[in-house]
Amino acid sequence: MTDRLPIDDAVPALMRALKTYGRAVLQAPPGAGKTTRVPLAMLDAGFGRGRIVMLEPRRLATRAAAERMAAMLGEPVGQTVGYRIRGEARMSKTTRIEVVTEGILTRMLQRDPGLTGVGTVIFDEFHERSLNADLGLALAWEARGALRPDLVLLVMSATLEAAPVATLLDDAPVVTAAGRAFAIETRWRDRPLPAGARFEDQAAALVKRALDDTKGGVLAFLPGAAEIARVAARLEPGLPQGCRLHRLYGAASAPAQRAGLAPQRARKLVLATAIAETSLTIPDITCVVDCGRARRARYDPGSGMARLVTERVSRAEADQRRGRAGRTGPGVAYRMWARSEEGSLPAFAPPEIETADLTGLALDLAVWGAAPGDLAFLTPPPEAGLDRARALLGDLGALHPTGQVTEHGRAVARFPLHPRLAHMLVRAGPAAAPLAALLSDRDPLYGTGSVDIGARLAAVGGDKAPAADAATLSRIRTEAKRLARLVGDPPEPITDPGEATALAYPDRIGMRCRGDDPRFVLSGGKGAVMDAADALAGARLIVVAETDGHATEARIRLAAPLTEAGLRALYGDQIAWEETAVWSRRANQVETRRREKFGALILRDEHWRDAPHAAVAQALTEGLRARGLAALGLGPVAGRLADRVWFLRARGTDLPDLTEPGLLGTAEAWFTPLAGRARRLEDLGGTDWAAAIATLLTWDQRQVVDRLAPPRFTTPLGRAIAIDYGADQPAIALRLQEMFGQATHPTVGPDRTPLLVTLLSPAGRPLQVTSDLPGFWATSYGDVRRDMRGRYPKHPWPEDPLAAAPTLKATRRN
Repeated sequence: MTDRLPIDDAVPALMRALKTYGRAVLQAPPGAGKTTRVPLAMLDAGFGRGRIVMLEPRRLATRAAAERMAAMLGEPVGQTVGYRIRGEARMSKTTRIEVVTEGILTRMLQRDPGLTGVGTVIFDEFHERSLNADLGLALAWEARGALRPDLVLLVMSATLEAAPVATLLDDAPVVTAAGRAFAIETRWRDRPLPAGARFEDQAAALVKRALDDTKGGVLAFLPGAAEIARVAARLEPGLPQGCRLHRLYGAASAPAQRAGLAPQRARKLVLATAIAETSLTIPDITCVVDCGRARRARYDPGSGMARLVTERVSRAEADQRRGRAGRTGPGVAYRMWARSEEGSLPAFAPPEIETADLTGLALDLAVWGAAPGDLAFLTPPPEAGLDRARALLGDLGALHPTGQVTEHGRAVARFPLHPRLAHMLVRAGPAAAPLAALLSDRDPLYGTGSVDIGARLAAVGGDKAPAADAATLSRIRTEAKRLARLVGDPPEPITDPGEATALAYPDRIGMRCRGDDPRFVLSGGKGAVMDAADALAGARLIVVAETDGHATEARIRLAAPLTEAGLRALYGDQIAWEETAVWSRRANQVETRRREKFGALILRDEHWRDAPHAAVAQALTEGLRARGLAALGLGPVAGRLADRVWFLRARGTDLPDLTEPGLLGTAEAWFTPLAGRARRLEDLGGTDWAAAIATLLTWDQRQVVDRLAPPRFTTPLGRAIAIDYGADQPAIALRLQEMFGQATHPTVGPDRTPLLVTLLSPAGRPLQVTSDLPGFWATSYGDVRRDMRGRYPKHPWPEDPLAAAPTLKATRRN
C-alpha cells in the first residue's frame, strides 16, 4: 500500500460492521481515501468470494479509480481490478473488483435480479444523489430482501447526512472517518461580482491571481467545456513559464483526461468541470479556484424537454471543491464570491430525481414490476413527473395502457440509451445506430451555425467538417458500431434520418408557421424557432431533437428535415380529420373548418361546408357568452320577466336564475335551440327572446311568478300599468287623480312588499313618491292640493280623495 490515509483508521470498524450486519454507511470527508482504499480493504478482509462492484457517478472517475487501485496492486487494470463504462470495458476472469458507472448496475439487476457472482455493491459518492444511484440502491435493497440476504451493501458519502440513508437501510450502522489534517486557507472576494461583469473575464482574473500568489498546481472549477475553452483562451498567452494547462471535462478524450490526472514535473493548471469534485485525486494540486457555478440538467414540464442550466453551487459542492486543495498538503482555496454571500448558497444541490426527465426511471420500474412506493427511495420520484414519463412511454409503445411493460418496452430497456433513442434504434434497425450515438452525446459540430442533423451524420461517417470536435466524433463512431452490433434487423428498416429522428421525438415534429421568420409549431403543442439563415429554415416539416429549452420560444439546436410522406408512413394511424365549429372573436361569427391533424400540426385546412346544425348552434352559443346578452337585444318584455324573477328570488322563492350570468350559463336550454343555421348573432333579429327565456320556467313556476310578481298593477280606474321590478323596490308611476278612492297601498311578493308609487301631476311631473298611500291621503295630500289646484284648475282636487271617483279627465266648466 501507499502512504497512510485518514480512511485507514476507520477501515477496521467498517469491516466489522459489514461482516455483522451486511450493510453500512461510510461517511468520509473529501480526501480521506475511501474510493481506492475501501474496496481493496474489503478484498483483503475476505469479501471477495463474489465480485465487489463499486458504482461511480462519472466515466472519468470510474476509469481513474480502477487504474489507481490496479496500480496500488502493481497490476495492469483488467486483472484483479477492472472497470466498465458505456462502450468500454477492461475486465477478465480474474477480476474481483469491478468499478462501473451507476447505470450499469440497473441493467445488471434487470438482467439478473439475484446478481449472480456479485458479493458486494458499493455506492461511492452517494452524496451526488444521481438518479441512477438512487434507483440502483432501491433495486439492490429490494433484491437483497427478496433474493440475496447475503448481498453486502455499502453506501459511501462525503457530504451527505448519513442518518437518512442509514434509516432507509433498516438502521444500518454508520462509520465515520476523519479527513485530511492538512490546513486549507479560504480566500473570498472583498465584495460580490459587479453587475454585468463577464463571467469568463472574472474567472480568468481570479485564476491568474491564484497562479501569481501560490507556487503549486492550480485546479479551477468552471461550469462546462465552453467556459473552459473561453477561460483557457484568456489565460494561455500569459501563463507563467513552465506551467502547463489541462482541460478536464467529461467529453474530453481519454488521453487528455489521463494527462490532467497524471503527476508531472512542470507546474499544472487544470481547468475542470464538476467531474473533478469527487473520487479523483489530481496530483500536484495545492490551490483550488472555485468560480461558484455548476451546470445541471433540468427537465422543463412545460416544454417537455430537458435543458442544461447554470446555477450557483451549493455549500456542500463548495466544500467538496475546497477539499481538493488539501489532498497532499496544505492548500489555498479561492472563491469567486464574497464571504457575505456564503449564507445565501443552498445547503445541497437538489437530488436529480426531483429535477430530471423520469422516462428512463419509469421504464426501469415497469420492467422491474414495481411501483415507486414499493421501493426504498431516499427521495420518492415526483408523481407528476412519472405520469408524464408514462404517457411518453405509452406513445412509444413501451407501456400498455394499464402501465405494464410491453415486449417492445423490454427490448427498449435493454439498451443503455434514453428510451426515446432506444425505441428509435429497435424500430429503425442498425442504420439508425450512428444517429442514436450522435443524439446521446454532445454535438460534435456545436457552434458551426447549422442545426441540420444530416451534417453531423456526414461528419460521423467520415466527411471532413470544419470546427468538428474530433474526440467527440471518435467516441460517437465507436458507440455507433457497438449499438449496431446490439440491435437486430427490424421487419421494415428505416434509413432516412428525419424519419428515424421522428421515431424518437413524435412530440417534436415541427411545421413551419406562416410568415418570414422560421418559427415552427411542434406536434406536442410547443413552439420553436431557428435562425433565418439556417439551411433548414425553409423546410415545411422538421423533427427537433434538441433546443435550448427556453420556456416561451425555444431555439432549435438540432433538427432534421421530414417529408409529409415520411410522416404519414410512420404515424398514418395517428393522423385524423378534425371538424370544428368555433366562435371567432376576430370575425364575430362562427367559423367551420375541416382540418387534417397530427397532434398540434394542421396538415390540411379547408372550409366545412355541411357542418351540422347542432355544432353551429353550439359555437354560436359560445359567441353569445363571449359578447354578452347585449349582442342579442333581448327587448323590454324579456327584461321585465327577468326582473320579476330576480325580485322573487331575492325573497327566497325557488326559481331559475335569469340574471345575465344565469342566462349565459343556461344558454344551451333557451338560446341554442333557436340559433338555427345563423353564423352571426345579428342574424337572429326578430326572435321572441322573452318566450325563449320563459321556457326556463315550469308551468307551476310561471303561475307563481304571475301571482306574486304580477307584471301590471290595475288602477282604481281599471287601467293596467306595468310594474318596474328593476329597482330596489318595485315601482309604478301614474296620475294622482287615477288613484282617487284607493284606500289601501298596493303590494306584491310573498312578503307583501309595498310598491313605490310615484304620483304625477296632470302634466306628468312627479308630485309625490310614497310607499304609504293612506298616509299620503291623510297628511301630505292637503299641501299638494293647495299648491296644485291653482296651477291645474281644470282638474279635480277634491277635499276627500277617498270619496272621489278616479279619473283622467279634466273638470267640466259651467
